Amino acid sequence: MAKASHVKVRLESEAGTGYRYYAKRSTRAEYKIRKKKYDPWAINEETGKKGAHVFFVEKKMPPHKKN
Repeated sequence: MAKASHVKVRLESEAGTGYRYYAKRSTRAEYKIRKKKYDPWAINEETGKKGAHVFFVEKKMPPHKKN
């Protein structure tokens, strides 16, 4: 059976809000994903209101829970 060529990762907000996205990336990639995406909980520095585009960094998925 062949190995999976992609792995699931979670993208955590650098703003520290705890908001996260989930994505897939190649298992052969030698880099970590760092994308700028929308965080509805982050405070926008220009307006002072909620909702801003911030960087999200790749973190490992939590371990699978067994019942």
